[in-house]
Amino acid sequence: MRSRPTAVRQFGIGFLLLAVVAGIALAGSLATIPNADGWYASVRKAPWSPPNWAFGPAWSVLYVLIALGGWLLWRKGWTPGENNAARPSLSLYAVQLGLNALWTPVFFAGYPLVGKSAWWGAMVIMIMLIVSVVGLIVSGARWSKWAAWLFVPYLLWLLFASTLNAAVIVLN
Repeated sequence: MRSRPTAVRQFGIGFLLLAVVAGIALAGSLATIPNADGWYASVRKAPWSPPNWAFGPAWSVLYVLIALGGWLLWRKGWTPGENNAARPSLSLYAVQLGLNALWTPVFFAGYPLVGKSAWWGAMVIMIMLIVSVVGLIVSGARWSKWAAWLFVPYLLWLLFASTLNAAVIVLN
């Protein structure tokens, strides 16, 4: 039977992951807020686009699930005195966090700087993000079925969000 990290270490890693996703959320908000009532309010959107107020609560729940899923992967792969055995899954976790952090500034803050090409750049990032999350779910299931399932709502939201991104491109 594998030993577990100390409670202090588990709490510390959990807090760190929550802080990282909160930082990504904050950075995304800083890119979104000045533009949501600006250019974004005037573009044509998909008829299924939710109201702006729905994005904050949806992402808040998703970010908690993302942090918890990452924590479960780390915890299940932890081995005393060795590298984390779930390192490949954790690498995918880090990649998707980076892509997640890029999408919002590229889409929202990029448009005033470079125009419609920002939407295309955001779409490329979105596709890479979806691929990385699928890889994370498949890879992470080896370590924690719970973690893998926690990433499924995130994947579903990304698939939905990709249609919103694509609709902005097509309709404008």
